[in-house]
Amino acid sequence: MSIRPFAPGDEVAIADIYNHYVLHTSVTFEEEALTPTALRERVDAGTAQGHPWLVWEDEAGRLQGYAYAGKFHHRAAYRRTMELTVYLRHGQQRQGRGRALYAAVLDHLRQTDCHVAMGIVALPNEASAALHRSLGFQQVAHLHEVGHKFGRWIDVGFWELKLN
Repeated sequence: MSIRPFAPGDEVAIADIYNHYVLHTSVTFEEEALTPTALRERVDAGTAQGHPWLVWEDEAGRLQGYAYAGKFHHRAAYRRTMELTVYLRHGQQRQGRGRALYAAVLDHLRQTDCHVAMGIVALPNEASAALHRSLGFQQVAHLHEVGHKFGRWIDVGFWELKLN
């Protein structure tokens, strides 16, 4: 397993990975597939602000997952709080790879002035809850029916980890 920073061209595989979740699951609240160009714009905006975008390549060099940190909220007082996200290619879950990617982003954030890392999870999602618990996060909120996708209401859990 090789974890490395985003490189130009990775946006094609990232869009492919992410769009599976957009179109087939409620783990993301986006409802329209994103183009590689739209994803690249997001990556460029985040990395320009010093936010990490990391990818995982398998032994054959195929991108199989990614993780990143971004602003938790746009207001200035939240500048030391980051929201983390991880996605794996469908079928690659439950093998420790998401945990490794998430941990790599956390390691990066520990070298910055980030004070709190947040995970925001569509519920129910026991796999994501277990991932957050395994990395020391604590669930601090459960919001009821705040999302609506595929004709149903979705709860959201907030998980936090104090870093510095």
